[in-house]
Amino acid sequence: MMKLAVICANGKAGNLIVEEAVNRGIDVTAIVRGANKTKAPHVIQKDIFDIKAEDLKGFDVVVDAFGAWTPETLPLHSTSLKVVCDALSGTDTRLLVVGGAGSLYVNPEHTMQLYQTPDFPEDYKIIATAQVKELDELRRRNDVKWTFVSPAGDFQADGARTGKYILAGEEFTLNSKGESIISYADYAIAMIDEATKGNHIQQRISVVRE
Repeated sequence: MMKLAVICANGKAGNLIVEEAVNRGIDVTAIVRGANKTKAPHVIQKDIFDIKAEDLKGFDVVVDAFGAWTPETLPLHSTSLKVVCDALSGTDTRLLVVGGAGSLYVNPEHTMQLYQTPDFPEDYKIIATAQVKELDELRRRNDVKWTFVSPAGDFQADGARTGKYILAGEEFTLNSKGESIISYADYAIAMIDEATKGNHIQQRISVVRE
């Protein structure tokens, strides 16, 4: 049986990723700072910045679902990910990172990213920039089996679980209706599919609702 750990499992994305994994019979451990609010049968109560190699030993896959939203905490995307990467350095444990859409490329030459386009919402630019930096730093880690999973542009916390999604790559992708949209619930499906069947080692992938 696969052993999966979800860091920051109490968050909206983390909670649904745990639920999806539990429903599929995966052995799930929630790594949370406070009391466990998930369906995970096992819990490690620890702040992400205190995680050590021994905490993550024995897991097949670790999901990093860390999220920060205020200007003063946004740099924590990079600093917290470094802690997790250092703990997994040189191991066979795969790391799946809940990413952002702002870093997706909008041209085939990969010279312009979504957050750099004129219509990108100003309010989201600061978080997009933080997650772009996070991905750039991850790309330099050859010692970790990472996969960065970008959601669609419209990432809906309370959206419906349709059970269908399109798996894409580095480029901003629209569905047949011309939408870039996915619910947290469908994103969780894609994340657990990647954990169980995927093999996008040291790659960024993206998902959009069908």
